[in-house]
Amino acid sequence: MTISKFDSLFAGHVDIDDVGYGGVPVNERRYPNEHLASVFDKAESMAKLMDRVGYDTFWMAEHHFQHEGYECIPNVLMMAVHLAQVTRNLKIGCGFNIAPMWHPLRLAEDYATAEILTKGRTVFGVGRGYHTREVETFGSPLMDQAGNRELFEEQVDLIFKAFNNESFSHEGKHYTIPARVPYRGYDLKELTVVPRPLKLPVECWQPIQGGTGRAMDFMAKHGIQGLVGGGSAEGGAMHNVVLAWQEAHKKRGIDLQLGERLAFGFHFFIADSREEGIKQAARYYEENMKMFGELRLVRALSDEQIEIMRDRTRAPSAKLPRIEDAINAGGVLCGSPAQIIEHLKHIEARYPGLERVSVSLSVGVPKALCLEQLERFATEIMPEFTNQARAEMDMAV
Repeated sequence: MTISKFDSLFAGHVDIDDVGYGGVPVNERRYPNEHLASVFDKAESMAKLMDRVGYDTFWMAEHHFQHEGYECIPNVLMMAVHLAQVTRNLKIGCGFNIAPMWHPLRLAEDYATAEILTKGRTVFGVGRGYHTREVETFGSPLMDQAGNRELFEEQVDLIFKAFNNESFSHEGKHYTIPARVPYRGYDLKELTVVPRPLKLPVECWQPIQGGTGRAMDFMAKHGIQGLVGGGSAEGGAMHNVVLAWQEAHKKRGIDLQLGERLAFGFHFFIADSREEGIKQAARYYEENMKMFGELRLVRALSDEQIEIMRDRTRAPSAKLPRIEDAINAGGVLCGSPAQIIEHLKHIEARYPGLERVSVSLSVGVPKALCLEQLERFATEIMPEFTNQARAEMDMAV
């Protein structure tokens, strides 16, 4: 198997000025509504380009209340229905619907509606969330991580029960479905979600963060596929996660090749050389670190480093993560097309079951540069893999 499918994840950032460790601190950013709403035009422009140049899936993230301008798309399913009308072949991925911010049956209904209206081009995805401002405001736990996971698992169990059964009932800690009420002269005991998706089983994706055995077993139980950080997977710790992924499926009698049913995600930046790429992309990498570091999504950061990143006078010269470190770790693809191809070929050889890679741009990259970078990746890098995959398919036939 070879890498044959290329995606891109757009978290939903508007064009942001004065970025990097020396730029405006995260909590001091506030944009007017008109600028925040420009995220929809930006997403549409990216989707149209990706459709034209041959990407497989355009993933968007669900987020709320972000006046800072970083993640500004509150409803991915509504966007999927719209984008499917202005593209021809591109799939639109939910990367990811945050289940604890939904009633699970409303999420099941809305996905099914989008799946039908887009003629199967909407791809389902679920996550647990990482912004307390979002999840807790919608009335679900996040500070209580154990409570968050317990709620999430019951919700996803319920969603798949609704997808896969013409009628069903459910009794758990958080939900009793249907409500135990009389209805039209009989006692209500079962419920049918209308509509249900036309294509079953539903293809579903979930991010893999810590890679606990419990999470792996849960995903394997439902046939959920996983998105992992490609650079981390190159390292020993996350390579072990890939092995654990195999083991979780093996316990269910499913033998997977290394990398199978996974996608590896990378940030990327193409330039004429690695040095030039570092020069252009460093400030965007740093803005990404400022935004995500404080949310504890970068485990290596200390409290002191997080505090320093809030100070634009201290941060540029402090000992903080640099793009060079991320490139060396393999999580950022930066440099000439030949250098990026070489790295991906190494990944392909190490993970023979891997067929999907997602390449994304850091928060803060402006619309025009996003479009330029996505087009360069599609024209200068993707053919090295898609042509090979096409040739292998032809030989198999």
